[in-house]
Amino acid sequence: MEHLYVQTNGITLHTVVAGPENGPLVLLLHGFPEFWRGWDKQIGPLAEKGYRVVVPDLRGYNLSDKPLGIENYTLDLLRDDVAGLIEHFGETSATVIGHDWGGAVAWHLAATKPQYVNKLIAVNIPHPKAMPQVLAKNPAQWIKSSYIAFFQVPELPEKMLATDYFKTMVGSLVSTSNPDTFSEEELEAYREAWAQPGALTAMLNWYRAIREGSVAQVPDRKITVPVRIIWGLGDQFLTSLLAKESLEFCEDAELVFVGEATHWIHHEQPYILNLLIDRFLTEEKAEAL
Repeated sequence: MEHLYVQTNGITLHTVVAGPENGPLVLLLHGFPEFWRGWDKQIGPLAEKGYRVVVPDLRGYNLSDKPLGIENYTLDLLRDDVAGLIEHFGETSATVIGHDWGGAVAWHLAATKPQYVNKLIAVNIPHPKAMPQVLAKNPAQWIKSSYIAFFQVPELPEKMLATDYFKTMVGSLVSTSNPDTFSEEELEAYREAWAQPGALTAMLNWYRAIREGSVAQVPDRKITVPVRIIWGLGDQFLTSLLAKESLEFCEDAELVFVGEATHWIHHEQPYILNLLIDRFLTEEKAEAL
């Protein structure tokens, strides 16, 4: 793997790159509270299949730039970061795979600038417009999403999350995943990423930008590119109704539920996830023949 610092959309993103330079471009976009290493179990298999794999620390995370101000973390800006990455690697489009917030960026890119997306794979993240619809008819999702309201409070969340060397954040990862999903070595790497100056506030600003109209930037029109939604059924943050509702925002989509997996399916069931990704991308190759 090669570590690069890529200028895009007025900022610099630390980016891990693997696979042959002339391979089809695949972007892996992480969510909260991860960084590029969240895709550790997907990078190698994709590179070995001949893909050019690009895995950024997204804006505000780990070693990437962390501009000050909530307004710098809206989905429009995050989308343009990714579009710039695709252009930097000499391509006009790519397969985009996103988990959690990274998936929200991927959905938005496909909705507003579909020319950049060959195919979209959304891993345990609904289409952003599915959330209000599910909240209206499923009170349980309000409880699952209650942490978002707490993240809106200034400064206090940062202090609480950083206390005792990020004990709460580590506890959240461990308690919402299957046993032994995260090794101590992995958790230490996460702590180091969270400890980067300004990182916690920048990471939380993704949530705080919701009140700046971030999610409202996503249009209601249907996604035209092929979509595969892959969903761990044990997700403690997002109900599976969100996955089903997301199909209504797509012209060409399939939904695959995976048992014995939570929100952290890319860590827990890498073999299954990698197989599903490969099948979807292989279909793309077959169509091009």
